[in-house]
Amino acid sequence: MGLEIFERGELPRWAPLRQRLDATDAGDIGATVAAELARPEIGSTILPGQRVALTAGSRGIDKIDQVLKALVDAVRRFGADPFIVPAMGSHGGATAGGQRELIGHYGITEATMGCPILSSMETVRLGNVRDDVPVYFDRNAYEADAVVPVGRVKPHTDFRGPVESGLMKMIAIGLGKQHGAEFFHAQGMHEFGWLIPLVANFSLGKVNIPFGVALIENGYGLLSQIEAVPTTRIWDRERELLTIARERMGRLPGHEIDVLIVDKIGKDISGDGADPNVINRDVVGMISGSDEPPRPAIQRLIFRDLTEDTEGNATGIGMADVVLAQAVAKIDPVATYMNMITAKAPQGARVPLTVATDRQALYVAIACCLKTSTETAKIARIADTKHVEEIWASEPLVPELVASGRVKQTGELRPIAFDAAGMFAVEATP
Repeated sequence: MGLEIFERGELPRWAPLRQRLDATDAGDIGATVAAELARPEIGSTILPGQRVALTAGSRGIDKIDQVLKALVDAVRRFGADPFIVPAMGSHGGATAGGQRELIGHYGITEATMGCPILSSMETVRLGNVRDDVPVYFDRNAYEADAVVPVGRVKPHTDFRGPVESGLMKMIAIGLGKQHGAEFFHAQGMHEFGWLIPLVANFSLGKVNIPFGVALIENGYGLLSQIEAVPTTRIWDRERELLTIARERMGRLPGHEIDVLIVDKIGKDISGDGADPNVINRDVVGMISGSDEPPRPAIQRLIFRDLTEDTEGNATGIGMADVVLAQAVAKIDPVATYMNMITAKAPQGARVPLTVATDRQALYVAIACCLKTSTETAKIARIADTKHVEEIWASEPLVPELVASGRVKQTGELRPIAFDAAGMFAVEATP
């Protein structure tokens, strides 16, 4: 007897919905970057003949290749000599080649950027703060005349603080490479809120970081703001930008979902593979342990596959309740374990209940739910947590989502259909 034993009852119908999200747009990338660097307090800090390091992180930021190319061109116009360093802690398997290859997936190569990419895991120890906190910094960046961190400002996946993901984290952890990232995570995520600004400010006092370039995405995962932030303003301005980013980001509507289906997870989508700010579940338990339960409350979570750009890094797969075998087959244990060991969170790589088909996954997930049945289950499906504008929702869930005021039904209700192999007959994006 196989998993068909769980296939009891008729599934509800579902319909495609579209959610209205923040659509603020950054405009022409080259022109915006040029205008930001033309500001006197920014452009005056880049001097002719300087070697300037620009950072490239591991996240799949919208148009990051265009932003970095525009920065390379702008720095050259000032008569300086730019190069790029990967700044991503332990990602890319914590190897120089792995990190170079990772950013290459985002179109960041020496050929496309027109400048060298210096990838190394070697660091310089800048010193200690509070006696027992070591501060590490990428050696190639340290040996430059100036370092310009480039990073997306957004709510972090696993901790809350005055600043979360952004320029200060890029300085403290991204440029700290494996040594820096491992020390941070060894302290526990609950320490990040004070550790990141402490270490970042120490680094700012030891390395010439004249300004950073902050990026914010809108609710559709598209670049909405590019801003050069002077060193003296990074702490204050990043806190303001975090508020803006939190307001703009896309989230799921509604109050309760029995089963959420996420087609793909990956490091290019979120540090946790799937953004906990969307699924309201995280690797280390910070969100689930918060005073106010996040909404929507999601009973069971299905992950169907890994993205191509994650290159087998299945960090966060342990947040799911059910996964498809096609996702498990793509796991690279070295990349995944390195990430989870550095984060001191092996639970993030634990493999959940594993099934072969979408049909099996859905029936098993519903069977694990409380206070619902196959016919009444509130089911939702999205492509990934960075793209939540298009949603498939089951009939019992549709009225609740439409009532939110920002969701419109875009098609008729239809059966949840599967092909001959037991996989969904329609794509996640209607």
